[in-house]
Amino acid sequence: MYAVEIRDHVMIAHSLPHEAFGPAQKMHGATYVVDLAFFRERLGEAAVVVDIGLASQCLGAVLGEINYSNLDEAPAFAGRLSTTEAVARWIFDQMSAAIVAGRLGEDGRAVERLRVTLHESHIARAWFEGPVAG
Repeated sequence: MYAVEIRDHVMIAHSLPHEAFGPAQKMHGATYVVDLAFFRERLGEAAVVVDIGLASQCLGAVLGEINYSNLDEAPAFAGRLSTTEAVARWIFDQMSAAIVAGRLGEDGRAVERLRVTLHESHIARAWFEGPVAG
């Protein structure tokens, strides 16, 4: 399995109104470092997993939808907790849809699997990984 990974970041605010989250039930901010890994079994004619430039542009556009926003007010998280795991899944879904729509070029169409890792801090991270829906 071949893989290429890119990195970006996003700054958000949110609260996690559930007793499991202690002080994080209150409004707080987070800066996530976002790693996005693209996987495919075989390389195409250009011998790459994905065009890194297109992948970076697309990830930047996806993150731009929530950057500097309060996820408590974001339609994508209405009625659900915006945990790190949930945000990772949301990014995964957006990137998977972009791949299926061809926004990552022909090499991107052959990507079979994605992993979205959100680093909350230097000691904690969460990710979502799965096959590209399509």
